[in-house]
Amino acid sequence: MNHSDSINLHEMQRLRELQAYEKTARLAGYRWIAGVDEAGRGPLAGPVVAAACMIPEAVYISGINDSKKLTPKQRKILFETLIAHPQVTCGVGIISHLEIDRINILQATIVAMKQAVEALCQKPDYLLIDGLALSNYCIPNTKIIKGDSKSYMIGAASIIAKETRDKIMEEYHEQWPEYGFNKHKGYGTQMHRNAIKHYGPCPIHRKTFEPVASVCQAFQ
Repeated sequence: MNHSDSINLHEMQRLRELQAYEKTARLAGYRWIAGVDEAGRGPLAGPVVAAACMIPEAVYISGINDSKKLTPKQRKILFETLIAHPQVTCGVGIISHLEIDRINILQATIVAMKQAVEALCQKPDYLLIDGLALSNYCIPNTKIIKGDSKSYMIGAASIIAKETRDKIMEEYHEQWPEYGFNKHKGYGTQMHRNAIKHYGPCPIHRKTFEPVASVCQAFQ
């Protein structure tokens, strides 16, 4: 749902409470505010994906929340609602496993976030960012710890980032089904670690991450 007249009072109250950081930024004089989040800092394989999302003050989308608190079905529906909504602006940044190995995951995440912001068709004048501050960046920004569950726009960005990355990993599963990327999306589950030990790393594994680095040496 994306119309306020079809959202129940309890949900409307929750959504309004989620906009506290956005409201503070608007009261400070900022007009174009974007939420920024990432997916994929922790996995052993695949890219890190960041998303930036801008939603006008009067637009309420029922169900927006931290992507980790949503079921896959809920997340998919919200993803499709967000990207199709004529008043919602989204941008995505994707940094490959190769670049992660080259510059480290923190720097890769920062680059992905900047790419996501720069992909927005409307340049924001303020950013709300989950867990990271973009210091010395051209746009003022605020780091919010666990921001995906505290900010409406960061929650929306978390959904965009998570769904985008999951789709990428599902495509990689078609190439390397033996690793089970469609199930764990590259995270270090026991199933995934066992597959790495048995088959060795595949081309999308992050060679600087353990246990991938150690297995790489063993397979040399």
